[in-house]
Amino acid sequence: MSEELPPEPASTTSFRRRIGSWARDVLETILPALLIVVLVNAFLAQATRVEGQSMEPNLHDNQRLIIEKLSYRLQPPQRGDIVVLRLPNRQSDPPLIKRVVALPGETVETRDGHVYVDGQALEESYLDQLTFSNMPPHVVPADQVFVLGDNRAASNDSRSFGEVALSDIVGRAWFRYWPLDDVGFVR
Repeated sequence: MSEELPPEPASTTSFRRRIGSWARDVLETILPALLIVVLVNAFLAQATRVEGQSMEPNLHDNQRLIIEKLSYRLQPPQRGDIVVLRLPNRQSDPPLIKRVVALPGETVETRDGHVYVDGQALEESYLDQLTFSNMPPHVVPADQVFVLGDNRAASNDSRSFGEVALSDIVGRAWFRYWPLDDVGFVR
């Protein structure tokens, strides 16, 4: 003859139901939120930090930015865009932040303190200094852009590492969110 177990007390059953309901609520809320964060970070936007002074006076060391990733999937960067990029041979290094100054097929050179594209001096109102390095004219290859830092005297840019493949551009610097007194769109 088998012995029947006594029924569980109502308080234990109620406790298990509450835990189960809580766990289901957590999974229904947190898992979709995590999925959204992963998708947004992979395809739409991500945060980054400015490292160094190469983009001064417009971006400063330790500023926090949101990088917008979607627009360059639809159209290529434009002259004047501030882009975030990774160099192919330095994937473990922090991303670089630079300004696009010449587009595929354009001839770029630096001389007499200015950048010239297709023989015309660029109007660079965002600078507070001249570009003192001299670089002979050369054509930017297809699917690449020529980038410079805004602080030309202290920037590691296309003058040293060459043009940047469009596929190495992570996205466009879009919004500054830290420090709070610098919050605003990046121009």
